[in-house]
Amino acid sequence: MRTLILAAGLGKRMKSRKPKVLHEVLRKPMVLWVVDTVLKLENNLVGIVLGHGWQHVKAVLPENIHIFLQREQLGTAHAVMSTGDFIRGDEILVTYGDVPLVELETLKRLLDIHRTSRAQVTLVTVELEDPTGYGRILRDASGGVKKIVEETDADEETRKIREINTGIAVYDGDFLYEALKKIKPSNVQREYYLTDVVSFAGKISTLKLEDSAQTLGINDRVQLARVERVARERILTRLMLSGVTIEDPSTTYIGPDVVIERDTTIRPMTMIYGKTSIGEECEIGPLAFIQECEIADRVKVMRSECFGARIGSEAVVGPFARLREGSRIGEEARIGNFVEVKKSRVGKKAKAQHLSYIGDATVGEEVNVGAGTITCNYDGFEKHPTVIGEGAFIGSNTALVAPVTVGKGAMVAAGSVITEDVPENALAIARERQVNKPGWAEKFRRERSRSHGEEK
Repeated sequence: MRTLILAAGLGKRMKSRKPKVLHEVLRKPMVLWVVDTVLKLENNLVGIVLGHGWQHVKAVLPENIHIFLQREQLGTAHAVMSTGDFIRGDEILVTYGDVPLVELETLKRLLDIHRTSRAQVTLVTVELEDPTGYGRILRDASGGVKKIVEETDADEETRKIREINTGIAVYDGDFLYEALKKIKPSNVQREYYLTDVVSFAGKISTLKLEDSAQTLGINDRVQLARVERVARERILTRLMLSGVTIEDPSTTYIGPDVVIERDTTIRPMTMIYGKTSIGEECEIGPLAFIQECEIADRVKVMRSECFGARIGSEAVVGPFARLREGSRIGEEARIGNFVEVKKSRVGKKAKAQHLSYIGDATVGEEVNVGAGTITCNYDGFEKHPTVIGEGAFIGSNTALVAPVTVGKGAMVAAGSVITEDVPENALAIARERQVNKPGWAEKFRRERSRSHGEEK
């Protein structure tokens, strides 16, 4: 089979410089919701018709998608025509890049109906309380589909019909190829309507959906927000029914590609996006932002941001920590208050609890990183690595000037600036000797007070 996604529209009502289908639903471009769904259909060759800003849309698409360009916006039938022979032979599923909520099971049902009925066209329809703006399904006395009339071409009586065409349909490929040649732009819009193909079909079947939300289209930012609300509610409901506790669904946002295992608790005001996986019995939040992370079992992430990180089982992150791309946090490790980790590996049971920056570093198991420690990894031109061996102790307010290695079991005195390697089990002290000047502070205050008095 083949699938064709129509995504060439300009999207004027979005009032945006970027193509409409790149606007995001739960931080995922709406077109990728559709692409990812249809790619799950078996033996499916997928094509997409692009137009406005096609280079930008192409940049986010998987490599196995066939791309066609509609250089003039002359209607939906014209968009399909632009694919040439792509639609010939196989059955062809046509859907839209701005209708992101259609579910895989619905498409499977649609294909089953089409194959069982041996129809030339099988349409997805729904009934709406307010069908304004949609093409109406006209049926004959026996209940069969006679034609589809677009709103702009409908008379007053036709506009009373509540059953509408969603645009999602399966066609016999050879039939569609030939029928497109017969379509004329003889309508108010002077466009080539794909719906006119129905007039040439010998047998038409329909799948009438009860769940109209699956077919919600997005034409402006109000509709975008509406679709995101529906998507968010469905994702949260699915997770809760699978054994995940979500304490406050009204303040929780979770993307469609997130996987969370049972007995994990998501606390209020938490956002989780991208291809994130979270294991069992974790506590995430409150006030956590997580994207593209792998989180093992029994991890706690509190009031923190994590991007592209891997966190081992029973680790604790936060509060107010930041894990950046490439961070690897070991089992039972502790990353605490106002600690930032970037492109670094932190070993099992290692601790960096307070006010530290760990960048381009390898931190061994059971290392203790004192408060205020900084890996000075950037010399103004290049990044350099820091290595801290297993069981080392780094005193508070230490600057490790990379490239530098602190050996296994070594200790670094608080307040040190380490510019040379520290051998295993050694103590490194790198600071000026303290000098006390008796009476200096009193003399200083007295002179400053006299000076201020004279100025007045």
